[in-house]
Amino acid sequence: MLVGRGTECKAIERLVAGARAGRSGVLVVCGEIGIGKTALLEHAHGVASGFRVECTAGVDSEMAFAFAGLHRLCAPWMDRLGALPHPQQTALGVAFGLRDGDSPDRFLVALATLGLLAEVAEERPLLCLVDDAQWLDAASAQILAFVARRVEAERLGLVFALRDPDDGPGDARTFAGLPKLDLAGLGETDARKLLTTAVRAPLDERICDRVIAEAGGNPLVLTQLPLSAEPAKLAGGFGLPNELSVPRKIEECFQRRSRDLPADTRLLLLVAAAEPLGDTTLLWDAAEQLDIGVDAAAPAETAGLLEVGTRVRFHHPLVRSVVYRTAARSDRRRVHLALAAVTNPRAEPDRHAWHRAQATLRADETIAADLERSAGQARARGGLAAAAAFLERAVVLTPEPGDRARRALCAAHAKHKAGSPDAALELLTLAETGPLPAVERVRVKLLGAQIALHTTGSDDVPGMLLDVVKQLAPLDATLARETCLHALESSHLPGSSGRRVLELTEAAQPAPASATPPRVVDLFLEGLVARATRGYEASVPILRRALTSLGGHGHDPRQAEGDGTDSRWLLLGCRVAMALWDDETLHTLAARRVHLAREAGALAALPSALNCLAAVFVLTGGLTRAAELGAEATAYMRATGAAPLPSNDIVLAAWRGQQAAVKELYAVIVQEATGRSEGMPVGLAQYALAVLHNGQGNYDAALAAAVPPCESDELVHSSMALPELIEAAVRSNQPDRATTAVTLLNSRARASGTEWALGLAARSRALTSTGPSAEESYSEAIERFGRCRMISHLARAHLVYGEWLRRERRRQDAREQLRIAHQALSDMGAEGFAARAARELRATGGQTYQRTAQPADALTAHELHIARLVATGVTSKEAGAQLFLSPRTIDAHLRNIFRKLHITSRRQLRDLSLP
Repeated sequence: MLVGRGTECKAIERLVAGARAGRSGVLVVCGEIGIGKTALLEHAHGVASGFRVECTAGVDSEMAFAFAGLHRLCAPWMDRLGALPHPQQTALGVAFGLRDGDSPDRFLVALATLGLLAEVAEERPLLCLVDDAQWLDAASAQILAFVARRVEAERLGLVFALRDPDDGPGDARTFAGLPKLDLAGLGETDARKLLTTAVRAPLDERICDRVIAEAGGNPLVLTQLPLSAEPAKLAGGFGLPNELSVPRKIEECFQRRSRDLPADTRLLLLVAAAEPLGDTTLLWDAAEQLDIGVDAAAPAETAGLLEVGTRVRFHHPLVRSVVYRTAARSDRRRVHLALAAVTNPRAEPDRHAWHRAQATLRADETIAADLERSAGQARARGGLAAAAAFLERAVVLTPEPGDRARRALCAAHAKHKAGSPDAALELLTLAETGPLPAVERVRVKLLGAQIALHTTGSDDVPGMLLDVVKQLAPLDATLARETCLHALESSHLPGSSGRRVLELTEAAQPAPASATPPRVVDLFLEGLVARATRGYEASVPILRRALTSLGGHGHDPRQAEGDGTDSRWLLLGCRVAMALWDDETLHTLAARRVHLAREAGALAALPSALNCLAAVFVLTGGLTRAAELGAEATAYMRATGAAPLPSNDIVLAAWRGQQAAVKELYAVIVQEATGRSEGMPVGLAQYALAVLHNGQGNYDAALAAAVPPCESDELVHSSMALPELIEAAVRSNQPDRATTAVTLLNSRARASGTEWALGLAARSRALTSTGPSAEESYSEAIERFGRCRMISHLARAHLVYGEWLRRERRRQDAREQLRIAHQALSDMGAEGFAARAARELRATGGQTYQRTAQPADALTAHELHIARLVATGVTSKEAGAQLFLSPRTIDAHLRNIFRKLHITSRRQLRDLSLP
């Protein structure tokens, strides 16, 4: 048991015991330098009998090499890759440089890592210990954090040692939300016990008190101070360090111990510090280049700083940092030059180029070109941060101004994609000063606008994009039109005027469509321009052609897009389909987005795709299914560390009549969107608020919520909110406003021509009509909704028809319609509208429908999702591959599902009627 760490050791032991029993355990051990994190990892290793234990550590000098830490951890298991699905095999192989291929999605590599660890843990329990996680390269840190958030029922334990955020260079947010164990300093009694153990000579009591006070309970300070001072001086109170922070105290200790070593030993320490692999052969080869003999290692080993065995290992990671940082720059360059000379440029081209780059002071085009090639290879492996680091150094070493500006632009792109906008803007400033070709100068402005869009969402962004489009049009017609399309999308931000849309339209004219027949991007651009300048009705035929070209209604969702374009336009296609009330195309495109994201393992894109499909299920009456997809999306966002998307939860909560949830989400959405000047999330939230209040019969509040998105005429939410506004205006006794809105809806519905659109128009006309005309419109609405997917609106049509019949004193007819509405709304979970239907039904003297509790009601959304999938006949491995879980985790969930449903087999599960 470690001194003073009984509670912490027990936490480690509980994790190991849980992993042994098939309950995956994760722990992030946090604390300052020297507080005992590594000692706890060693304790975990010691108590994990029967486990396979694998260790890795972050290395500060290796942070520029993508997947380096992950590769070290997984290297012993490369023979197990064959157990993974082929896309995951390829992704991991490309990431580790074992095979060629397209740049893998970061999270597909993460899924492959999760699958690999789960596969290894099947044989015997696995414990992975990651020291100095703050020094992992960004890719490795993100992937291991993803794995930690995704493990559930594997015989797997993961323990990370992470320096306090104020002390470490890494991004502590990567591991945020994981189970955490904060290490504090030792108490005075334990500190004194540890100090007296470390000091063999007699120690004056007052000096002992002072050391303990200055150490702050830090075990490394307590054990290293005696080693950095002569025993006699320490006993008499001489040679004690000045007042310093704990990290500085430790650094001073290591620096003093290395300062008196022989010159060759200090240089050998520097070689080991600059070579992060711990390769003994490489160390001695470089030492030979520097005329360092093999006996130079002995003094460093005697001083307790370095251990040279099968691997090169520093006593503490801070020794490496201190040795490298305090070395003369000329010595650093000599060491890197020696390492470059002994690093095989074919086997390790990236490391060879990096060492050469660190060894030179002057600009060198050959080295800069090698770095640029290494950046390309890093990008191909999915290492955006590594690519950015190589390019940034290449910029410094490039002698020719034009090449330097070009590389600065490439580095800025890489920094932006790697999530470093400030560094990207600095590189853009450098690129602007160079002699770039005209089209590249415009690309500098385009990237600046894109960074502004992602970081601030400023009202200035459409104007910035407008300037870019004007300059691009005569230079690159294809890029100009794509940029114009993005600009038109962003023009729906608050404060964007019709004049700006017209300017964008005019700017696009010199950039004619480059393909015959026109590409998807050309059709969408033409359609949105028509929407902005000639109105909804004029845009419908063009936008419908765009949807057809993208592969809408009737297209197999498992196939790629119709004209070979990538999936970046699928979200726009979903928005356009919703604006046109085209339910079949909307379902097809939303389902394809999910399928393509699952197939590619694109977990960054999958939550958005799942939430889009969930919104479709809400409208089609599948609120339970929508909740399952939303829960899955939330799990992926939590696993990837992405920010939650409250705007995607509010529509489901509104249809469910969950007033408290809607109010809370609405406040969050408005606050976040206002801070970023984003209009679309607010429009969606206002639509959801209108649905909630219409369901509850609060019609004045519903009208107030529906008016802003309708007046904004935003592409999607104006179409969705218009029927809500009409119903609320009628019930609020504002017939003129309702009539005006019905006229607009009728015109748009005729242009759309879908059953969904015509059903909405018929229901809205009925609400503003009387007598036989009203009844005819109600019947038409029910008939049209019955011929499309819009089950939610069909139920609402029965509801308003029943309400009208009751006011017409046709109680029996009213009961029939209200009973249909109440049962449908209750079964789908639309509680607000169901309660409204129940009130009306009771007013007619009818009996309300009592929904029978179902066994599946006891399941969580996640469990219901798994049950529904397994009921189709897939194996646990197939289900796990689709949901990015291990087969063991699927089996653990199935045991819970079987218990809750009182069944014992998959066959019984298939026989159940799941909602």
